Amino acid sequence: MDRRIFVRMALVGTAAALLCKWSRMSTALAATGPNTVHGEAFEPLVKSDGEWKKSLTSQQYNILREEGTERPFTSPLNDEHREGVFACAGCALPLFPSKFKFDSGTGWPSFFDSIKGHIATKTDYGMIVPRTEYHCARCGGHHGHVFNDGPKPTGLRYCNNGAVLTFIPAS
Repeated sequence: MDRRIFVRMALVGTAAALLCKWSRMSTALAATGPNTVHGEAFEPLVKSDGEWKKSLTSQQYNILREEGTERPFTSPLNDEHREGVFACAGCALPLFPSKFKFDSGTGWPSFFDSIKGHIATKTDYGMIVPRTEYHCARCGGHHGHVFNDGPKPTGLRYCNNGAVLTFIPAS
């Protein structure tokens, strides 16, 4: 390989990696509505890294705090069909009522809508192609990505890591 081509490719690769890292750091989370729970305003939950590590499993920490992903078809919540609410495992903020859940066939719990104001989004360039990543609006924990290939009425698919959800059955 010609040395100039090699150097050019290395520079382009480095620039792309830096751009991705910069865009992740500079893209602020944008809340999709007012931050309320049952009509009450909620404050952001802020914990130190050590506090998060103590309160979460290693898998939950990886997903919520490091934007990791669980393996598909590993969450028992894929088969959860009772009435209730799916909440953030990091702070217990309700994110999705069970009536919004559907089987997307992807191996992750999927929802066509969320509780307004409980989800925050940002653009994720980790796979080069921009995607919309979503987080819990209270604790900032990463939950997954939202895509435009879901069912009616919204056409959205919130693809969630089941390990970072808790299910609260209706009473």
